[in-house]
Amino acid sequence: MDFSSETLQIVIALAAGISLSASCGFRVFVPPLIVSLAALAGMVDLSPDLAWLGTWPAAIAFGSAALVEVGAYYIPALDNLLDTISVPAATLAGTLLTAAMLGVDIPPAARWILALIAGGGTALAVSSATATARGASTVTTAGLANPVLSTGELAASAGLSIVSILLPLLALVLAVVLVVALVRWRSRRRTAPAD
Repeated sequence: MDFSSETLQIVIALAAGISLSASCGFRVFVPPLIVSLAALAGMVDLSPDLAWLGTWPAAIAFGSAALVEVGAYYIPALDNLLDTISVPAATLAGTLLTAAMLGVDIPPAARWILALIAGGGTALAVSSATATARGASTVTTAGLANPVLSTGELAASAGLSIVSILLPLLALVLAVVLVVALVRWRSRRRTAPAD
C-alpha cells in the first residue's frame, strides 16, 4: 500500500469517527448501535481491539440502551437530568467510536490520543450545546418544546451516523458545520445580557 492511499484511508476513518462523535453528542447510544449494525453487515471495519462493537451481543445491548435513552428524553424533568449524565457519556462514546474507526494503521497510543481529542472533544462540544439548548427550552417553554427538541436530536444523531458510515467525508463537513453553529449559539447565549 502506498503512502497516499494509506493516508486517504486514515483521513476517511478519522472523518467517520469525528462525525460519529458529533452524533454521540445528540444521543449517546444511537451511533454505537448504528456502527454495530454496520459492522455486522460488513459495511465498516473496526480496529481489532474494538471488534466486539460489531457483535450481536453489543448490538442488542446498544439497541436496548438506545430505546431507554430515546424514551427517557420524552419524559419531562428526566430529560434535563439525563443531560448531566450524557455529557461525559457522549465524550466517552465519541472517543470509543473514533478509536474503533481508526483501525490499525496508527500506533495505539496515537490512535487513542487522537480519538480523545478529535472524537471526545467533538462529542463534548455537541452534547454541551444540546444540554444548554434543552435547559433554555425548559426555562422558556416550561419544557413543552423539549419533546420537539428531543425528536430533532434523535433525527440528527441517526441521520448523521448513517451518513458517517456511507459518506464519511460529507459527514465530516456536516459535523464541522453543525459543531461550529452549536458552539456559536452557545457562546452567544452565554454572553447575551440577562432580561
